[in-house]
Amino acid sequence: MGFAGHASSTTARQSGSRSVRTFAGVGALALVALGMAAPLLAQAPPSVPKGGGAVAGPVLAAPHIEGRTVEGKPFRLASLKGKVVLVLYWSTGCAVCRDKMPELRTNYEGWAGKPFELVAVATDKRMQDVVDYERIISRTVPTKQQFVQLWVGDSSYRDNLGAHAQLPAGYLIDKSGKIVERYVGRIPPEAWDRIADLL
Repeated sequence: MGFAGHASSTTARQSGSRSVRTFAGVGALALVALGMAAPLLAQAPPSVPKGGGAVAGPVLAAPHIEGRTVEGKPFRLASLKGKVVLVLYWSTGCAVCRDKMPELRTNYEGWAGKPFELVAVATDKRMQDVVDYERIISRTVPTKQQFVQLWVGDSSYRDNLGAHAQLPAGYLIDKSGKIVERYVGRIPPEAWDRIADLL
């Protein structure tokens, strides 16, 4: 069962274990080429395929995120238990993040009616940047493509996932509330296959 509009790949299925896996996207490779992601690369297992693949690193089994949405509504990640959730850390100043938003919104709409939620956490230093972006989105993006948006600088915001050295950064959470995959850089096409499996 899957969303027909997503890009399909069997790479993740062929890579062995289906437990906790992580992927590095094209954005991560660009940083590696510039010498900016050496610590991340140093943790990668030797079997990482050229063009991106698994990145080693600890992943929390039970993430905790709470705060207020950009619209001021209270939010708790725990309230989404029973749904598959993709949490995306991003910034309005991140070109790769902005570039991927239309794809994320289209896929989000494609999962309408399914137990799936997309939660975006903006890491901008200024709330005004997030508000300005959301104002544009609310005028140009259909409501069915708009997802939960939080800002890390809000006084009510709390999480146990820590800071992210590279954006975008994503976490795929299963229906039981546990992280099953972590993504660094662009969300890979394989992620949508994995979401389909978890639904």
